[in-house]
Amino acid sequence: QVQLVESGGNLVQSGGSLRLSCVASGIIFTLVPMAWYRQAPGKQREMVAGITRSGTTNYGEFVEGRFTISRDNAKNTVYLQMDSLKPEDTAVYYCNTKTLAGVDYWGQGTQVTVSS
Repeated sequence: QVQLVESGGNLVQSGGSLRLSCVASGIIFTLVPMAWYRQAPGKQREMVAGITRSGTTNYGEFVEGRFTISRDNAKNTVYLQMDSLKPEDTAVYYCNTKTLAGVDYWGQGTQVTVSS
């Protein structure tokens, strides 16, 4: 059974930093891509950052160099380092993976709130 457990969300002031973590279980971590999505109230879920099995990364346009996604295969963990946070970054952040069979899995989400 695949499980993704996020942590690290918090209330932070504008310009501050947070690091989100997502621990995966029930999958062969080295074989799957990982990603972070977010969803703000009243808005659609959007992709924040993704990282392939080999470590290639991609980011949503709104990131503008402020966030960094990374993975530690030895710990089955993917991270999202977020710097220069803005109030518009306020959202629930979700960890995602897609298995080789094409099935999407999601974590329960972690709340990030950025105050102005």
